[in-house]
Amino acid sequence: MIKKLHKISLLLSFVILLIVAIAQVSYGVTWNIGTLDSGGDVGAFSSIAVDASGNPHISYYDNMNKDLKYAVKSSNIWAITTVDPDGDAGALSSIAVDASGNPHISYFDGTNFDLKYAVLSDGVWIIETVDSDTAVGGLSSIAVDASGNPHISYYDVSNGGLKYAVLSDGVWIIETVDSDGNVGDFSSIAVDSSGDPHISYLDGTNFDLKYAVLSNGVWIIETVDSDGNVGDFSSIAVDSSGDPHISYLDGTNFDLKYAVLSNGVWIIETVDSDGNVGALSSLAVDSSNRLHISYYDNSNSDLKYAVKSSGTWIIETVDSDGNVGDFSSIAVDASGNPHISYYDGTNFDLKYAVLSDGVWIIETVDSDGDVGVLSSIAVDSSNRLHISYYDNMKYDLKYAVSSEPVQPKSLSGQVVTTTVPNTVAVTTASGLQFISGETAIIVAAFIILVSIGVFIIIQRRN
Repeated sequence: MIKKLHKISLLLSFVILLIVAIAQVSYGVTWNIGTLDSGGDVGAFSSIAVDASGNPHISYYDNMNKDLKYAVKSSNIWAITTVDPDGDAGALSSIAVDASGNPHISYFDGTNFDLKYAVLSDGVWIIETVDSDTAVGGLSSIAVDASGNPHISYYDVSNGGLKYAVLSDGVWIIETVDSDGNVGDFSSIAVDSSGDPHISYLDGTNFDLKYAVLSNGVWIIETVDSDGNVGDFSSIAVDSSGDPHISYLDGTNFDLKYAVLSNGVWIIETVDSDGNVGALSSLAVDSSNRLHISYYDNSNSDLKYAVKSSGTWIIETVDSDGNVGDFSSIAVDASGNPHISYYDGTNFDLKYAVLSDGVWIIETVDSDGDVGVLSSIAVDSSNRLHISYYDNMKYDLKYAVSSEPVQPKSLSGQVVTTTVPNTVAVTTASGLQFISGETAIIVAAFIILVSIGVFIIIQRRN
C-alpha cells in the first residue's frame, strides 16, 4: 500500500511540475499564428492596418506572379484577393483604412514605372494609375484623412523630386512639392485632424532632412536638419495639436535624432549617440502626445527603445539576447503602452516586446523556420495585437494575432523571454481556423487529469 501511495505521490508531483512548466510557457500574450498565403513566393513588403471594428487588412506582394495581393479578416474568416494582376504590380505597397473600413493601397507598377492606387468600395476594387509621368511611385507612403480622402507622397525617380497626390471629389490632384536637387526619397506622410498633409523626406543632394506641409493650399518647405549626413529612414507622426514629430538617422555620427515643430520653431535633439544606432526607426505618438521610438543598435545588435516623458528622453535596451531588433515596428495602445514586433537574427524568429509597469516582457511569437523579417504591427481599439510578417524559408505571408485583448498592466513578474506554443491551424468548411495555445493547454491539462484518474483506478484494482 505504501509503495502504491509513493507511486501516486511521484506521479502527482510530476504532473504539478508539468502544469507549472506549461503555465510558464504560456505566460504573457497568447498568440494565434497562421499562414495566410502560401501560393508561391508571397508576403514580402507587407503593410497592415486595422479598422474601427478590429479587422486586420494586409497588402503584400506576390513575387512569383508579380501581383498586388490583399488579405482581410472578417467574422473570423480570412479572404485573400489578387487586387492587381496587370504586369509587375504591387511592390512596396502602403495601406491605410478609412473610417468606413475601406482599404486604400498605394503601390509601384514595375512594368510601366508608375504610381498606382487601389481602393475597395462596395465590394469592388477600383484601380487607378495615379501618375505615369516617367518613372514615379517608388517608396510611396499613404494616409487617409477624416473624410476618407487618400494622400500619397512618393519619389520621382526620373527628375529626382518629391511628389504628392490627393484624391478630391473623384479627381487626382498631383503636385511636385520639391524639385530643388535630388529630393523626396524615403518620404513619410501623416495627415492632421484638419486634413493637412505633413511629409518628411531626404534631400539627397545636400544630405539633409526636409519637411513639407500643405497649409491653406500652399506648400511650406523647410530644411529641418543640415548638420552632416542626416534624414535617412525618417518616420513622421502628428500629435493631437497638429505638431509634426520626426525620428531619423544621423548618417555622419550614426545617431538617432528627433525633431519637432513647436510654435513655429524646429527643436532638434540627439536621442541616442551610444554607438551606431538609429537606423530603421519606427515612431508613434500616444493620446497624451508622448513620443515612442523603437530602433536598432547596430553596434551591439540590440533592440532599443526611447520615450520622451516630461521633456526627458528615457532610453532602454529592450532585448540584447543575440542579434535582435532589426526591422522593428511599433504601435501604441489607448493607454499609451508601446508594443514592438521585431526580428531575431540569431534564431531567425519573430519576437514581440511590451512595456508593462516599467518592466519589458519579451516573447518569441513564431520560431518555425526563418520568420519575422519585415514585420508590421497594429493595435486595434479593443487592444488586440495584429502582426503581419514574412516567412523567408517558405516564402509565405504569415499573421499573428493575440487571442484576447492585451492589458499590459495586468501582466506581472520579472523580465521574461518565452516561446509561445505554436497554434494548430485547421481548414474547415468555413475557412482557416486556429486553435490557440491557451486552448491547447486546457486540453493538455484535461488529458493529464484523466490519466491520473485512470492510473488511480488501476492501482486500486491491483
